[in-house]
Amino acid sequence: MTDNRNTILAVILSGLVLIAWQYFYNVPAMEKQRAQQQAQAELQKANPQPTASATPGTTSQQAGGATQPSAAPGANQPAQPTVSRDTAIAATPRVKIDTPRIAGSISLKGGRIDDIALVQFRETVDPKSPPIILYSPSGTAEPYYAEFGWVPATGVTAKLPDAQTLWQQDGSGSLTPTTPVKLKWDNGEGLTFRRTISVDDHYLFSIKDEVSNVGNAPVTLYPFALISRHGTPHVSGYYILHEGLIGYLGDHGLQEYAYKKIDEAKKVDFKATDGWLGITDKYWASALLPDTNAQLQASFSSTLANNIRGYQTDYLLDPVTVAIGGTATANARLFAGAKEAGVVGVFPFAGLGGYNKELGLNHFDLLIDWGWFYFITKPMFLGLDFFYRFFGNFGISILLVTVIVKLLFFPLANKSYASMAKMKSIQPQLQALKERYPDDKVKQQQEMMEIYRKEKINPVAGCLPVVIQIPVFFSLYKVLFVTIEMRHAPFFGWIKDLSAPDPTNLFTLFGLIPFDPTTLPVFGHYLALGIWPIIMGITMWFQMKLNPTPPDPTQQIIFNWMPLIFTFMLAGFPAGLVIYWAWNNTLSVLQQSFIMRRNGVKVELFDNLKATFARKAT
Repeated sequence: MTDNRNTILAVILSGLVLIAWQYFYNVPAMEKQRAQQQAQAELQKANPQPTASATPGTTSQQAGGATQPSAAPGANQPAQPTVSRDTAIAATPRVKIDTPRIAGSISLKGGRIDDIALVQFRETVDPKSPPIILYSPSGTAEPYYAEFGWVPATGVTAKLPDAQTLWQQDGSGSLTPTTPVKLKWDNGEGLTFRRTISVDDHYLFSIKDEVSNVGNAPVTLYPFALISRHGTPHVSGYYILHEGLIGYLGDHGLQEYAYKKIDEAKKVDFKATDGWLGITDKYWASALLPDTNAQLQASFSSTLANNIRGYQTDYLLDPVTVAIGGTATANARLFAGAKEAGVVGVFPFAGLGGYNKELGLNHFDLLIDWGWFYFITKPMFLGLDFFYRFFGNFGISILLVTVIVKLLFFPLANKSYASMAKMKSIQPQLQALKERYPDDKVKQQQEMMEIYRKEKINPVAGCLPVVIQIPVFFSLYKVLFVTIEMRHAPFFGWIKDLSAPDPTNLFTLFGLIPFDPTTLPVFGHYLALGIWPIIMGITMWFQMKLNPTPPDPTQQIIFNWMPLIFTFMLAGFPAGLVIYWAWNNTLSVLQQSFIMRRNGVKVELFDNLKATFARKAT
């Protein structure tokens, strides 16, 4: 029974890992986050304070530099929300943003990009639900914006544009992919600032800042760019997904700071060339994309003011000196939108080069969290996306990719199932050994290994089908969980979103009883037993019944309960993952039955099913 023992061990270990991960990490993490957010809200409600003004922090010293910036780029400190989003937008003069994917506006007060809605993505599967809001102005419940400008060198006293500066638009009209917007501000002291903002038909803003000097002295300035977010955002709370501050900063490589981590660190600085940085959510992101040859003084920071956390990613470029009668220029780029694989850039050879290829960026594809198994996750996504382009349904893509994975691993699985079939054929010999040497376990093992050697059987091979499934299962889970292409992707019937759990529930009689059992404490998240999880459990039960009933009572109990345990455990997983598991079980039953017949081993599925119901009848 060594094959059964190894198979059972592999299944139990994988099940325990999934259960422990869900129960001991995800559930407590989400409950803790929910409690922290509630406590923060109560604290804010009980202790209202006035808005604080910005207090820029000094930057680190530049090696060998003769001049230093007098302050780091600073945005408004977090303040208590005072007005609604619509009221804040209406309170300042603005330039409308109008593209196929973005709607919003640029505030002429401060020249900020602080109003962005992603019109192609909705909050729910209902196409009439509100669009996703990415950016919101300062003073609202969730301020989130990008700001660009200049920081003076030490000793420079010239007035520079800041968050209160009122820019003037040259001409009129909206910002579209074909019509850039030009802004102007004169400080009245000989410096004239001009800003040209353009946008493409996806999510990329290009900002060109110019400063002309007609004063009586040269001026040294540092170009800067920042992304600021006030309040700790709601995150999914899953270990496999990074949400927070992110960047790929030259030799420093990928830098990921979750909100809690940057709260503890307060501020981290980097000096790098060929980098980018920003803030990422599960499906959306905002990132600064400086020129790839620019030398950056970059930083991640977390501040606390008025009992509200503020998060910022920013960078300073090398200083420029504007001579009398001269002009200096600084260029910046901003990504603000959905993390679509084809737009961000993942596979240049497959036509998904995106910004990563077009702009020559440094690993911008890592804005999407592909995880440790990226060498499986990326091809998995590529296969799903390939079939989606033909059939227009990611559910069908999952079924076809599962078949391809089965074919790729067929030689290995064939050997594994053949070994299992041989193991079944020698069960009488193994049973005879136990009867011959009932009290000599060592002799039993010696004779058993001799039988394995003579029959050329590898007893460990029986667990390979289960082991093979684990990284594929995890990679598909990752694709369904992190890629926006799977968000709100429908299948057939009642499955309207493959990235969400099956919406039906046995415990409500599939909608007849107005009760949500998932709201129950501790075990509520296991009570989302929909139709597809039940189908998955039945296919797993068939797969277990394909094997002869183990003589050991403990093994019998494990085999009988394993399908039920997995049914409840996977019920809250994305529907696409449960469909994959059910389909994979079905293919495994067919494949194993075929191999067993070819090796002359009886397929005991129907006999075992009959015996199961016969025992119940007795």
